[in-house]
Amino acid sequence: MKKKRAAPDPRASIRARYLKVDTATVADVLDTMGRLDQGLASSFRPFPDRAGKMGGWAYTIQGSMQRYAGSGDPDKMKAVDGVSAGEITVWAGEGEGVCFFGELIALGMKRRGCAGALIDGGIRDIEWIAKQKFPVYARYRTPIQSIGRWKVTACQVPVELPGATVRRVPVRPGDFVLADVDGAIVIPAGIAETVLAQAEKLTATEKKIRRDLDRGATLEDVLKKYGHV
Repeated sequence: MKKKRAAPDPRASIRARYLKVDTATVADVLDTMGRLDQGLASSFRPFPDRAGKMGGWAYTIQGSMQRYAGSGDPDKMKAVDGVSAGEITVWAGEGEGVCFFGELIALGMKRRGCAGALIDGGIRDIEWIAKQKFPVYARYRTPIQSIGRWKVTACQVPVELPGATVRRVPVRPGDFVLADVDGAIVIPAGIAETVLAQAEKLTATEKKIRRDLDRGATLEDVLKKYGHV
């Protein structure tokens, strides 16, 4: 008797498609939908610089700067253990001067299928994380650990991160996070598929414009043909 083939994971398919579009294109689509403030602050950048594009479903982790005794943070370990394939851990809590995790936690997340990390704080062990090909976008780098200084307080709750056009951007569990050389942006879960379909159409149009320009068309020609993009 033949085994039934597993049904395709729709979230995996959506994620794969998102990785073929750019944050700038997604931002333009969100603008047309009236979602003007989904971009994150320019302080978020890839570590290492060559980390590449990152996309996945938000798995949120909230924390805060606080002094505590002990040799570790069991709540951090518990939070990391819950991450699933295709998700990005979104670390919130405005850390200052400390890293939220290093190589070993990154390796543990990767083995669970985690697609990367977005950190409102610091990162260390950058060289070793790069060897794992695990993309991380963070606000800063630092050799200083979080133990005794910054603690996880909750996971899979709504969080906020610094924004590009507003002070704070909400991120909810299951929202889609996309990051590339232009920056990072958050797509609310309820409109993620609609935004993706429109971004794919816009990407196809942009390819046609580049083709026409390569063939000698003027900017005026392409604007008349395709409109502003």
